[in-house]
Amino acid sequence: MLSGFDKRLKSILIKHGLLDNERADSMVALAEKDDKGLTDILLNNRAVAESDILGVVGQEMNIPPVDLTRVEPSEEALECLPQDMARYYGILPIAKLGKIITMAVSNPFDILRLDDARIITGCDIRPVVSTVRSIEKAIAKAYDPNRNRMEQLIDDIRIQSGAEEIALTKAQDDEGVDLAQITESAQGSNVVKYVNLIIYQAIKRGASDIHIEPFEKDVRVRYRIDGNCTDAPAPPRKLHNAIVSRIKIMATLDIAEKRVPQDGKFQLRVEGRQVDFRVSILPVMHGEKAVMRILDVSNLALTLDDLGFEKKTLDDFRTSLKQPYGMILVTGPTGSGKSTTLYSAIKEVMTPAENIVTVEDPVEYEIHGVNQVAINPKRGLTFAAALRSILRQDPDTIMVGEIRDLETAEIAIKAALTGHLVLSTLHTNDACSTVSRMTDMGIEPFMVASSLLLVAAQRLGRKLCEHCKELLADPPPLPALLHIGFTEEEARTARLFQDKGCSKCFKGYRGRFAMLEALPIDDEVQRIILKGGSALDIRKYALETQGMISLRRAGLFNVMRGRTTIEEVLGTTKDEL
Repeated sequence: MLSGFDKRLKSILIKHGLLDNERADSMVALAEKDDKGLTDILLNNRAVAESDILGVVGQEMNIPPVDLTRVEPSEEALECLPQDMARYYGILPIAKLGKIITMAVSNPFDILRLDDARIITGCDIRPVVSTVRSIEKAIAKAYDPNRNRMEQLIDDIRIQSGAEEIALTKAQDDEGVDLAQITESAQGSNVVKYVNLIIYQAIKRGASDIHIEPFEKDVRVRYRIDGNCTDAPAPPRKLHNAIVSRIKIMATLDIAEKRVPQDGKFQLRVEGRQVDFRVSILPVMHGEKAVMRILDVSNLALTLDDLGFEKKTLDDFRTSLKQPYGMILVTGPTGSGKSTTLYSAIKEVMTPAENIVTVEDPVEYEIHGVNQVAINPKRGLTFAAALRSILRQDPDTIMVGEIRDLETAEIAIKAALTGHLVLSTLHTNDACSTVSRMTDMGIEPFMVASSLLLVAAQRLGRKLCEHCKELLADPPPLPALLHIGFTEEEARTARLFQDKGCSKCFKGYRGRFAMLEALPIDDEVQRIILKGGSALDIRKYALETQGMISLRRAGLFNVMRGRTTIEEVLGTTKDEL
């Protein structure tokens, strides 16, 4: 059904002689048939030039037209309207002068939309008229120049490879592999440019991973930014194999092998610094999925102070690091920043007098002065085998990337009991349940109690964007805040913030911070372990006597500092009631 704007546009074009009645009716019929806007149909069929449409609409409304290809929106104007809101309303802020924003709109007759823009930006709106198509292209270019370059490259690829894109079926994939043809396609200039561009854009946006996922009729490309996946412009389906092959070539993998998983790595220099990439190729239903993990040394905080732990938690952690021997465990789910904390701890204890050795799967970041071993199970170099060899290398401090089995745990504990400081990770929900996890693995309670210095549980939370965060106008009622974990005084005085979103962030958040729950293993905790006490017994003592700061409390402290939101903390920490 034709919109109100399209009906008025039809009348305006007839009035100014740009269309006759018959031609206008045929264009309207096409628009209704294809369920598209009249402007798109007119431009696609070259019935009326875009400049003519803008000219007569502007004349009727006494609003100046604008050529968005010749305009560069100011950052100040873009910050007033988040990208998702600009796309939703189909409007683009161009310039800001005081409390007046010049705004490109496609439908100047839509007074309600202009009122919404006025409320969102807090400014008066001075409209200029453009088309939906031009505004959409300008939004992509203005808010993300790299994305626009990528979309243009994809358009070029589509033009050069033909308009028809036929999804490859499983049968076609299995018919045979022409190695020369695959290599030639993978080295094609557009494929190389596309892979380089998605990598460059991912690094600029602070992504930790790039996912390239094949489906029956299309390909999805996503970046993981601050723990969440977000879509990126995707290439034509028919180029998926060439793109994956290009990634395989970069990672020195077998481009002819498509039926088994493969893992590799490569390095690039980006803006003068070295960035490492881990590549995983996995055969799925409609091709091969490629994931590139980005290991950017510039993102690695190498001091414990940079991690943002609470003072008591940091003091407890540092006290344990100063001990000559024993074990420190950092626990949490995958992607919670455990490795970063361990690397920071190693940096803390590094001295010329120390011999530090790590065993990892794989080595994520290279640290000068540390002997780092990458395990290789295919050749018999497991965590346990590597640990046995490391103990003959006269180490002072040992870092074990992860304790996965009883054998590795027993060797690590024996190392901690025989004069070595051992740092490692384990997958548990909180610090107190780690003890139960170790005994469940088959380790004797007296070994656990004697070897452990400290157990820490870690989570990562998203930080609010400092450019657009705003005070929460309607905070939750007092009982709700008390239930969450605020004290009564905190609930009454806390200034709570909410996410908004702007051109400098991703949906109101930019970057992440760490929350740490640290449990020092003192004499009383050792007694509870030896008596066979539960995780709840340890937790009660730690909270009431030690004054342990739990993950939830660490998150709430950051809420009260205006660093994050209540929703983010509730989504990443467990209810303690």
